[in-house]
Amino acid sequence: MTSEWLATSIRVKILILLFTVLLVVLMMPRGEAIEFEVAVGSVWLQEDMNAEFSFEVLKDRLEYNREIALKAKSILPVYLYDETALTKTRDTLEQFHRKFVETLEKALASGTATPENSSSFSSAAFDYAKTMRMKEHENRADAETHLKELKNAVLKKLESWYATGVIDSKAGIDRDSLVLLVRNIEATEAASKYSTPLELRDKLLKNKTLQQSPYERLVTEYALQLLTPNIIYQPKITRDEIRSAKQRVSKYAGIVNEGERIVAKHDRITPDLKLKIDSYRLKKGEKMETVNLLLQLLGKFLHVLALLLLFSIYLFLFRKKMFNNNLTLALFALLLLWVCFVAFILNLLHVTSAFRFFVFLPAASMLVTIIFDSRVGFYTTVVFSLILGGLTGNDYPFVVMNVFAGALSVYTVRDIKNRTQIFRSFVYILLGYSLTIIAFGLERFATIDMVSAELGVAATNAVISPVLTYGLLIFFERIFKITTDLTLLELSNFDRPLLRELAKKAPGTFNHSISMGNLAENAALAINANSLLARVGSYYHDIGKLFSPKYFVENQVDAANIHDELGPLESAKAIREHVQRGIDFARQGKLPQEIIDFIPMHHGKTVMTFFYEKAKKMYGEEKVNIADYRYPGPKPNTKETAIVMLADTCESAVKSIKDPEPEKVGNMISNLIDKRIDDGQLDESPLTFGDIMKIKTAFMEALIGQHHHRIQYPKQEAMERKDG
Repeated sequence: MTSEWLATSIRVKILILLFTVLLVVLMMPRGEAIEFEVAVGSVWLQEDMNAEFSFEVLKDRLEYNREIALKAKSILPVYLYDETALTKTRDTLEQFHRKFVETLEKALASGTATPENSSSFSSAAFDYAKTMRMKEHENRADAETHLKELKNAVLKKLESWYATGVIDSKAGIDRDSLVLLVRNIEATEAASKYSTPLELRDKLLKNKTLQQSPYERLVTEYALQLLTPNIIYQPKITRDEIRSAKQRVSKYAGIVNEGERIVAKHDRITPDLKLKIDSYRLKKGEKMETVNLLLQLLGKFLHVLALLLLFSIYLFLFRKKMFNNNLTLALFALLLLWVCFVAFILNLLHVTSAFRFFVFLPAASMLVTIIFDSRVGFYTTVVFSLILGGLTGNDYPFVVMNVFAGALSVYTVRDIKNRTQIFRSFVYILLGYSLTIIAFGLERFATIDMVSAELGVAATNAVISPVLTYGLLIFFERIFKITTDLTLLELSNFDRPLLRELAKKAPGTFNHSISMGNLAENAALAINANSLLARVGSYYHDIGKLFSPKYFVENQVDAANIHDELGPLESAKAIREHVQRGIDFARQGKLPQEIIDFIPMHHGKTVMTFFYEKAKKMYGEEKVNIADYRYPGPKPNTKETAIVMLADTCESAVKSIKDPEPEKVGNMISNLIDKRIDDGQLDESPLTFGDIMKIKTAFMEALIGQHHHRIQYPKQEAMERKDG
């Protein structure tokens, strides 16, 4: 399976079409009632709608989410009372006390600073402990009794704190309340009555009375060393409570009984009526039998298929080159799926109607216009908008809004000259959306808040769409190897490395290419071909002459003709080599294929007549193979490459006319073009006879203008001499 087969195969086209249709269908709304999609403020123009069965009316999504949020907020954080905390602390106190005494003994013996075991004690408290211990040794008192009393004082302090309650964290408390679990019994408590260890430390150590009593300070700091919370936050239980509370919030705002009228003809759709209609639509979709669901899927499939077939027929009839290129079709499919996927995500999120404008259709419209042309861009806008309408429940106003805004965005980039021009589209996209939003808002008596919300989101779309276009354009140019007018404009800059090198090493060829560019551009404009492509193709058509510029007469200034010393066959090989060299230079310079095509096609399969005739004179016609003097081709296969071939022939030949009178120029152009036609060089190009006549006229006007007569300056002949 070759890459060429993949690029043009009709089977691949069908696969792209079916795959795209299938994905779009899967993203379309579920259920029956696409036809029931209505907007608040509109008038129900159908017959009365009565319920075929009883059903619950769903709450408004925003209201339901608001109730859930309020319910979740009402749940207090759950804490567990740890009855074992005091027992564990007693055990820890015994171990810590032994180490504390050892630390005091070492400090007394060495006179060093507070060791690591007591690093959290203040120096004043630790100094007091050392002093107390020293006095015990001096007075030979019962040291163990004093230390036991200290330990008991610490334990008593801890017991008082635990009796009040020490909480581990208040991070989850947004109100001054919590639920405390004591032996599986819940009680609501004030959070302010409990302190964290850090809060307790700060409060106690700032107590002036405590600061004045060294013994009390020692006891307090000692107790703080051992304190662990006994009121522990329970995140899992809290989350479970919140989840349970959310589940208890009803999704329904009421019920409609079987046979009850849902909406009457000519009723204006209020928010409550819309909820009833939408709820009925969803319930009816759920009740559909498998056969009906399959039939609906088939209907959706045919719906999308019809629109994409219409688009395919347009490409087949009017843009065959795009239709034949499967990579181009894949690009269209990718853009459509991107736009539809955004709409699908918005549907899943159940956003308000205003947020539907985050479907960035104008970005897709501008991309297609810049990459291809404005007609394809407009057609794409219409088809994509209709498909988006299906994804949003056959919302006619939304379709019109996107068509209008997308069409305006197309017109803003139809003649784009630089990338920054993309950003002027902001104004036109905003204008398009604003006009249609206001128009439909007035029609359905929408509130100012609704219209303002839609205008705000549309303005965001208008800002983001040009940015998306700019970023995605570079992506598509690189990945899909697309040559846009912006790319061509960049390539037309004479500071490009290849053109700068051509001007330096082969100035004659460079000037010839520039003259050809103007000539080809005028001719392309005359027949509605791509004038920019013709001009840029002319600039690069002879870059192969960089390899050996002196082999070409236009670069032989004040130098002997090299070909006078070469045989005709050798000269022909040297001349023909510039074609392959040009292709190599172009690929090294990463020129797009559309430009590379001009290099071999501007010669086609023509014969190097000068050397062929020279060979026949030297060796005899029967000994000369014409194939040795023919360019390898291929022949031009586009209007632009055909124009450049004719421009190359005519521009060089007219320069050789000594007295370029209009009649001579016209005859020369006509004869040269007719000769190319007779030789079959234009057989593969799409040029018509009407195009040929227009090209001849355009060439004649341009070349006569280039070679018009000028008056002689006074003493011009003398000035032309060296001694003048």
